[in-house]
Amino acid sequence: MTTPQRRVGSGFGARSTADDVLRGVDLSGKVAVVTGGYSGLGLETTRALARAGARVIVPARRRSVAQEAVAGIEGVEVDDLDLADLDSVREFARRFLASGRDLDIVINNAGVMACPETRVGPGWEAQFAVNHLGHYALVNRLWPAIRRGGARVVAVSSGAHGITGIRWDDVQFERGYDRWQAYGQAKTANVLFAARLDALGREAGVRAFSVHPGSILTPLQRHLPKAEMVASGWIDEDGNLADPTFKTPEQGAATQVWVATSPRLAGMGGVYCEDCDIAEPAGGGSAGGVHAHATDPGEAARLWALSANLTGVDAFASAT
Repeated sequence: MTTPQRRVGSGFGARSTADDVLRGVDLSGKVAVVTGGYSGLGLETTRALARAGARVIVPARRRSVAQEAVAGIEGVEVDDLDLADLDSVREFARRFLASGRDLDIVINNAGVMACPETRVGPGWEAQFAVNHLGHYALVNRLWPAIRRGGARVVAVSSGAHGITGIRWDDVQFERGYDRWQAYGQAKTANVLFAARLDALGREAGVRAFSVHPGSILTPLQRHLPKAEMVASGWIDEDGNLADPTFKTPEQGAATQVWVATSPRLAGMGGVYCEDCDIAEPAGGGSAGGVHAHATDPGEAARLWALSANLTGVDAFASAT
């Protein structure tokens, strides 16, 4: 069976930085939305896109914190957005659409990882709600601007998508919560979302991708006890990085920036990328790659339908 998951030879790799992949790229006149663009990988993504000339909108749950983080970065604006609150998503999209601007880049970067059991909205499991459903609703609400701009939409996933597929019999973990299973399901959802959005949006010139940024120490680990990270070999007892495979935030931001801007991906989409290239299928004796349960078109369509039902929004209702 053929697969679009084949490297294209980008010329970049695991140690490339966001600035490396944007060297010589002029994004003047382009408009980007980067969720969570004020912390960790998101902040490095914002900096790199802005340095290349893009106007970057950073939707933030903590507006004052975001404004302080991006202060001094020319071409960045901050607005209010809580991905766990669909009313907040709707209002952010309303404000953006009222500006009349087109969107060239959307990077769904914000997320939570391995948090204690938390319920949001009508009782949704928080990692599925924030990492997937909030972004699903955001992109569908912003669709008019995304369509006009022929945007690239990037869903930031993780190698943790390999933990599990979608748990169709208990998506909201109502029969026992496991924080890593919940995180894995949410990251699978990110990959499936991009695959389905690409299939639905390509005729309008919109292409979607999912990415694994790599392992990086950022505020994403805020819910993990230090002892757990030490036991995993990520850090030592003094809190210093111990795993040589970990990337810097600048390196971690590179793949999502490459995917959002690279001419090598022109006419392509619906693929999962890592280390600044399209990833190979998982298995075959090599680390990384994308698992089959995250690229199955039937699973992607089923998740889209579930997401539309849960959120009450679907920009492609007539197409589905």
